[in-house]
Amino acid sequence: MIKRGIILAGGKGTRMSPLTKAVNKQLLPIYDKPLIFYPLSILMLAKIKDILIVVNKGQLNQYKKILPNGNNLGIKISFMEQSTPKGLPDAFILGQKFIGAENVALILGDNFFYGQNLTSQLLNYRKLNKGAKIILHKVLKPEQYGVAKINKRNKVIKVVEKPKKFISDLAVTGLYFFDNKVIKYSKELKPSKRGELEIIDLIKKYQKKGNLSADLIGRGGAWLDTGSIEDFYKTSSFVSAIEKRQGLKIACLEEIAYMNKWIGKKEILKQISFYGNCEYSNYLKKIIK
Repeated sequence: MIKRGIILAGGKGTRMSPLTKAVNKQLLPIYDKPLIFYPLSILMLAKIKDILIVVNKGQLNQYKKILPNGNNLGIKISFMEQSTPKGLPDAFILGQKFIGAENVALILGDNFFYGQNLTSQLLNYRKLNKGAKIILHKVLKPEQYGVAKINKRNKVIKVVEKPKKFISDLAVTGLYFFDNKVIKYSKELKPSKRGELEIIDLIKKYQKKGNLSADLIGRGGAWLDTGSIEDFYKTSSFVSAIEKRQGLKIACLEEIAYMNKWIGKKEILKQISFYGNCEYSNYLKKIIK
């Protein structure tokens, strides 16, 4: 069972400079909410209540203004500053004390997920007891991604980073589920040529032991990376279109907490007061009518 979750919200965000010189990328808006709300909502939908957010050194206060400690959502949020980006697996080394003896999920702070059956899928992923699970999404240009080849039982038989020859069109997304051995395996990794620990190398450790499975985000689901300004605008347009058509919000943290019965009307009213007179507050008012 997965009881801990980590959001990796570090990185320099150089592709979005000069915006990211002033504000951390994960605090920039995707339509009507900060980007960080979206990966946080994924962990909350999986009913993971103990969450560590890894941020750049010197940016902690920016996050605490909008996400103080999680009490307002009925969850626990901790923060850890990372002085220098050392690769995704470094999150497990930094967060060793946080993880303890538990299994853990990792989501990248700039990844966006959406789908009709997403909640039920996430709750199923949370049941992982042994090994690791990666989430895949079909892509048009697999040479631009880390990809995985799977068999009929969804066991991963090969993982390759940006393959020059076609191996698979299933890209590895920024959502992962690991057993507690992930700490040990991460410590065994050696930096790549670019000087960082690579998530693909970590995944390969599980694959070689036959303990790596996968699941797919099917047709109708979406996985978007917000690594560039253009990607940011595309994702914002997607969220805007869905919310305006359906009248429902994506990644409304208070709504998820309320539906999970982690908070009540009292906490919702406090959040409405905190946000002030805005569309988001008006939506929260509808939830508790």
